[in-house]
Amino acid sequence: MKKLLLSAVLVMSSAVSAFAEGPSNVVTVVTSPDPQTQLMSMVLTMQAAQQGASAHILLCGPAGDLALKDAPESATTGQPPRDMSPQGLMQMIQTNAGATVEVCAIYLPGRGEGPEVLLDGIGVANPGEMAARLMDPDARVLSF
Repeated sequence: MKKLLLSAVLVMSSAVSAFAEGPSNVVTVVTSPDPQTQLMSMVLTMQAAQQGASAHILLCGPAGDLALKDAPESATTGQPPRDMSPQGLMQMIQTNAGATVEVCAIYLPGRGEGPEVLLDGIGVANPGEMAARLMDPDARVLSF
């Protein structure tokens, strides 16, 4: 009986440990035009990165504006409670957590512009590579 109980405890502790570790990659897909939603997506991505996840941010549609050198005011205006902007926190995640930030492959052509309008270090996603990231069993996908 002792051996059975000990075996059960060991199996449970291994399962809890594996569950607690969670995915080691987080892919954050942001499409929302709402600055508060954009900021919260960055807050959660930063938290995941601080907890050990490798972060990848994909900006599509109106959220692609966060990647622009000449971003709209909604992307650069600080919000309560810490006066942080969506673009500012995104850049902090990129710099401090080593996150990769990309815009959707159709974002720039849809604007009639090239990659020179993007902030330094932000690229254009390759659809095949992005699909692989999204399908990776070791990834958690956050969509906003």
